[in-house]
Amino acid sequence: MYFAALLARTEDGWEASDTELDDVEALTDLADLAREAAVEDDTVVVLIEQEDAWFGIIRVDGEEDPRVFVSNAAVAARSSYGTMLTDELLGRDDSAGDELDSLDLDGTEDGEPEADHDLDDDAETAMVSGPLGDAGLLGDLGVTEKELLTLDGDALGAIADALGCTDLLEAVR
Repeated sequence: MYFAALLARTEDGWEASDTELDDVEALTDLADLAREAAVEDDTVVVLIEQEDAWFGIIRVDGEEDPRVFVSNAAVAARSSYGTMLTDELLGRDDSAGDELDSLDLDGTEDGEPEADHDLDDDAETAMVSGPLGDAGLLGDLGVTEKELLTLDGDALGAIADALGCTDLLEAVR
């Protein structure tokens, strides 16, 4: 079970809303949702959590590229939204793979035999463990890198508390 909330900064503080992730297939979709919630291109923080197993933070400031942090990449990579975030952070691009998959290349075009370099999901996930991304993305908002890296339990509640919007987050939970 996922929980996702958008926290949009305004002149008067924060506005919170829950969000459905059903139509989100890529980080760009999530960034677009955040920009739609923004007030005058101000900061929007998207919080995603999967049953206290992992949490993710996406920060969008106007038209800048989103900044992303995932608390536990190995666990997150086993879930659909976590995979979306970890793949982005690791620079994995499925669109290039889709284009190559449509070609009938068997590796023998250059006279070399086809090699099997496929890794199963467990081996690929094992390469990524622990936190991943920009742990300093909330530093100017009151959550230091060190604090973010040590959060456990109700991490989203602790983040909301530091941002001064605990009641707003609880209202959308």
